[in-house]
Amino acid sequence: MLVHPPRPTAVRGEGIFRVANQTETRMRKTTAPAIAPELKYAARFAAEKTRQQKRYCDAFELWRRCHLGRCLRNRRCCGDADACLAKAVALDRVPHREQWRARQDILAVTPRNIGPPERAARQCMPLDFYVKKGRW
Repeated sequence: MLVHPPRPTAVRGEGIFRVANQTETRMRKTTAPAIAPELKYAARFAAEKTRQQKRYCDAFELWRRCHLGRCLRNRRCCGDADACLAKAVALDRVPHREQWRARQDILAVTPRNIGPPERAARQCMPLDFYVKKGRW
């Protein structure tokens, strides 16, 4: 003989009908830990700042005065762009007009839909990377 389980009865609770003898399990969606927007912005700005410094080193041809053989062979900055650019700016090897022109050339080829941190880094003059300002 076939035995059927008892039929659940409807019970009124919390403004809705639910079935008695049944447990409700909610499946929660797992989410990756959220990174604060300020940290994302800072990380993207720092990455673009490094690329921008390399662009400036290549635009000013600082590799010509570099002591690293790699830079001379590749005819571009292959070492520490931050140190090379800082020294060139500090010693005033690159005239302000040439710095401004290089910045304008970089901004001219910048896509319109670039993100805010990348745009902020690309709008910096070489000296702006070394002068203490606000948060960055």
